[in-house]
Amino acid sequence: MERILEIQHLRKSFGNNEVLKDINFSVDKGEVVSIIGSSGSGKSTLLRCINLLEKPTGGKIVYKGRNILDNGIDIYAYRTKLGMVFQQFNLFNNHNVLSNCTVGQIKVLKRSKEEAEEIAMKYLRVVGMDQYINANPKQLSGGQKQRVAIARALAMEPDVMLFDEPTSALDPEMVGEVLKVIKELAEMGQTMLVVTHEMEFAKEVSDRVIFMDKGVIAEEGAPEQIFNNPIQERTREFLKRTLKAV
Repeated sequence: MERILEIQHLRKSFGNNEVLKDINFSVDKGEVVSIIGSSGSGKSTLLRCINLLEKPTGGKIVYKGRNILDNGIDIYAYRTKLGMVFQQFNLFNNHNVLSNCTVGQIKVLKRSKEEAEEIAMKYLRVVGMDQYINANPKQLSGGQKQRVAIARALAMEPDVMLFDEPTSALDPEMVGEVLKVIKELAEMGQTMLVVTHEMEFAKEVSDRVIFMDKGVIAEEGAPEQIFNNPIQERTREFLKRTLKAV
């Protein structure tokens, strides 16, 4: 199994507030790893450190054998290998759907317009948004916007997709359409790291689940173990609150 990411002793502080404390885990090619935990447990900060939207205070982020926090590493080249999907879609409102999915390819990867459009169409079909290529983001529902955001990230053909609570800004009836797309990506073998509060999804789709609590990884394991037979008391407490019963 090819190891794509390895997080070693990662720490992040904002002033005196240590948000991440000695985080260690890895992601292998084709793996789906879900990160669960209460608000404020450090999940989103962890994702933002991995793609360097936040600079870690200490530790290593090893991507394909190289610590990307070392001096001399091309951070922008590294970032193109990570597809990031945010809670709030972050689409460009002055671009239509197709252009949203080509602009990064053309500017960052230096692909021709024709090639970028071909790749964009491929992934817009995957997420079921190929009928909307001329639409402006303002004309789309939240679920449609998020599916375009997923296609845009996929069009960069990253090694890992990072999802930061991709359904938290959606109306309940739109959650399913986005989770269905992520599920299909898992079946296609896409490597993914998913911060989510959708427990059924995490249980069904993940190869591994990480439970974070107060800035540490409190427990990590297969979905069956985490959800059906958690070892840690705080994991049980969290799941009891979240699922109402474990």
